[in-house]
Amino acid sequence: MLSVYLGCSLKKLVGNIGQILGISLACLLGISSQAIAVPPKDSLEQLTSVSQLRDIQTNDWAFAALKNLAENYGCLQGYPQHIFAGDQPMTRYEFAAALKQCSDSLTILIEDTKKAVNADDLLQLQRLQSDFATELPAINSSISKLENSLATLENQQFSPTTKLRTRLITYLGDAFGKTASPANETAVNYRSELIFTTSFTSRDRLRIRLRAGEVPLFDTATEFPQGRLSGPTNEPRLLYGNTRSQVRLNQIKYTFAPAKNLRVILDIFSGDRILSDVITPLSSAATGPISEYGRLNTILYPINLQSGLGFAWEATPWLDMDFYLGSEFGSADNPKIGLFAGGYGASIRTAFNFGALKLGFSYGNSYSPLFGVNTSSGSNASAVIGAGPVIGNTYVAGAFYRFSPLFELGGSVGYIKARTRGNQTKGEAEVWDYRLNGIFYDVLKKGNLAGFVVGIQPRLTGTSNSSLAEALGFQDGQRHDLSTGWHIETFYTHRLTDNISITPGIFWLTAPNHDARNPG
Repeated sequence: MLSVYLGCSLKKLVGNIGQILGISLACLLGISSQAIAVPPKDSLEQLTSVSQLRDIQTNDWAFAALKNLAENYGCLQGYPQHIFAGDQPMTRYEFAAALKQCSDSLTILIEDTKKAVNADDLLQLQRLQSDFATELPAINSSISKLENSLATLENQQFSPTTKLRTRLITYLGDAFGKTASPANETAVNYRSELIFTTSFTSRDRLRIRLRAGEVPLFDTATEFPQGRLSGPTNEPRLLYGNTRSQVRLNQIKYTFAPAKNLRVILDIFSGDRILSDVITPLSSAATGPISEYGRLNTILYPINLQSGLGFAWEATPWLDMDFYLGSEFGSADNPKIGLFAGGYGASIRTAFNFGALKLGFSYGNSYSPLFGVNTSSGSNASAVIGAGPVIGNTYVAGAFYRFSPLFELGGSVGYIKARTRGNQTKGEAEVWDYRLNGIFYDVLKKGNLAGFVVGIQPRLTGTSNSSLAEALGFQDGQRHDLSTGWHIETFYTHRLTDNISITPGIFWLTAPNHDARNPG
């Protein structure tokens, strides 16, 4: 199985933080306004001596006035590269801004340093303040607004950003067995995704995923139990997302954080009830086991959800809690069913992280009018389809322990208590699932991963009455899956680069459809 991951980022910035332009006061006292330069795109530098200006010479007519402003009153500014640009025109507002700056400098000199100021200069300043009485208040107001805007920008320091990621997983595979070999040929298939992630405030995320894939199931070609429960099963599933090479919308999800340790998740399309980090390191389809069953406990998904609302709460640094409520796929966008008249799924999940030891517990309640508790894995009977509407109570517990930097061991157990509500088929059914995972890190090369999965895919272990068993498809008085089939898998992920990896793997179903009469 070849996994290829290609990543790139596309960043869109909305709005620009322009340079804040100050206005220099050139020779306010004793020279005309035409001597003040205001180039539009350069920032200003405070000067302490007129000799710092490269374009002002001692024989310039304004030299004495500029020298007076710089050395006596400290209100002379120039542009970068020490240029004054005194031959450029200026507006009344620009001159008023320069006047205000010089007035402030004089006030500081008088009040703080008690420095004597030339009487003629003060009279000239007062006359100019009177002449610009209309513009000066406007300058003060503009400065106040500018300071407020700068404070807001400094607090936010963020602009809306969209990142684009692409992911391609392709595999070469085949299925072998007495009945499976004739039903399957070596095939090359793939699944590709475009993922757009946008943030508007730095504390939110909008995720849109497009998917196209050709990932048909290999055919287990089971013959038992006879009847409609035989034939292909979900046990050899490698990937979800068979769109028959058509590009389809796969996810619209918006997440925001109203508080430091709380995230709210709005699933508009494609509900995912696992909101916090999973405890298993094998959940990635790109770098984990080759089978869907091997990556994550499939009993966590007894019903396919389309839209929903979730809350992810980081209660403590070592405890995460997820709460989720969603509608069954095909309900939310159907006006005849809607959000509340069709199937639903509700779940509570806790994850404990104690460093080397990680624990996870999950409870879910679901209702489906037509599709039972179909986990898209396990035997055909374990989906509990055919006996009318089904209410499911799902329990999953898992644990992983990192014995060393190079080895981790873990596993999980899942249980579904299903209640069927069909006419004359009311009853209860039980489904169990087990797995043990071993993970080896940095095998032959840093970043590589190897592992094994040994487990029992979802298996129907009992039904409460014969009417229910018959409605599910059993014959001859059979009330549960006849045998216990094992799923045995091993894989090795070799990283070619940071974004490209190749994963050869193999798994064996000892009794497909949990019936030993089917050859493994």
